[in-house]
Amino acid sequence: MTVYRSVLKNRMILYYLAGAGISQLGNVITGLAFLFLSYELTQSSILTTVMAITQATPYLLFGLAGGVIADSVNKKRLLLLIDIIRVPIILSLVFIYQINLLGFWHLIVVSFIIQSLGCFYNPAYRAVLPLITSIEDRTVANSLFDIVTRGVQMLGPIFSIGLLNSGQIIHFFTIDALTYLVSVFFILKLHWNENNDTTDNLLNTTDSIFSSIKDFLNWIKGEYTIRTLLFVTFLIVFFNTWVWQVGLLLQLIETKNNGEQLYSLLMGWYGAGVITVNIVIPFLWKKLTLTIYLIGSIVWGVGILVLGFATHLSTYFIGILIAAIGLPISGLARVYLIQTLIPINKLGRAFSFNAVLLYGSNVLSLSLFGALSSLVEIRYIFVFCGSMMVIGSFVYLFRVFPSKKTGRDSVETFK
Repeated sequence: MTVYRSVLKNRMILYYLAGAGISQLGNVITGLAFLFLSYELTQSSILTTVMAITQATPYLLFGLAGGVIADSVNKKRLLLLIDIIRVPIILSLVFIYQINLLGFWHLIVVSFIIQSLGCFYNPAYRAVLPLITSIEDRTVANSLFDIVTRGVQMLGPIFSIGLLNSGQIIHFFTIDALTYLVSVFFILKLHWNENNDTTDNLLNTTDSIFSSIKDFLNWIKGEYTIRTLLFVTFLIVFFNTWVWQVGLLLQLIETKNNGEQLYSLLMGWYGAGVITVNIVIPFLWKKLTLTIYLIGSIVWGVGILVLGFATHLSTYFIGILIAAIGLPISGLARVYLIQTLIPINKLGRAFSFNAVLLYGSNVLSLSLFGALSSLVEIRYIFVFCGSMMVIGSFVYLFRVFPSKKTGRDSVETFK
């Protein structure tokens, strides 16, 4: 474990990971609470779906602006302010519930506000990691970050079972409020230097949010690796989202007697695989490149393709395992490239743009393939989407090889 030694000795990174873990726990249980209470209050699957949409919409509306703000102000102050503001907002639902006045519209409003604040919080938090790590430790730190957040995603629903059984869903929000306060504690422990000329100025007098976004987009046009990375990410997520989030569950329900139980079992298998791969990646690569990203995307696509041909349970396990190998390689390579190829004063916009790209791709995928599933067998959609992920990644992989001669696949570090 010598690869992890220097990172685990860095208290700043440990505080950062602890803060990320506790924040993710709050996000997971609150996300469940909004959905559970929406259905409990309305008994409507449509309105429950509306609730899910309100959790994604803010990122499409404010995602890019959130990145501009994260690049333009002191990140530590911004993170502390948002965490503190979120405490009374989320606790308001507990209070309204206790006086028997909680309605569906309360959930909609609070969910929208909380997620909107996340548009500013998340890019700022992700932009902190390069400020507290060296380039040599960044792959390990990103791997640990992914392990912590994915581990919490797996444990969050288990953690919530006790409250579900006691019928105290409303106190998911109480726990979330506590996670914000714990997050404040860890952020206060973090220290870094922000070499940013715009720090403490919300926006320069000659600038604006829109011109700042335009400046970032113009900068991307001249960056071959980042431009390719973002475009391929959009395509990969588009072909993956519906089949993974909805298609797999529906296919299991339609073909197996115990589809829901098998789905939960496969998700546990997937989570264990992703965490294992995240642990191994730093032993294989200290620096991640666009080539590695594309190879990971190919492996990920092969996993989806295998699921399209799955008839026996063993084939499902194989397909899930292959996807669990490819996804973290692709995901960690993407984050590493963003952190190392984009200047520090543009990182907030980079992570927010990446989030907007992902949410936009998710919405398109869910809409298109959700409608298509009523006309085409799910397994054919799996085969098509997996094939497109593999073919698209291969096409760009062959384009990368000639670009290496000009150095466009190299990693330059901005400090």
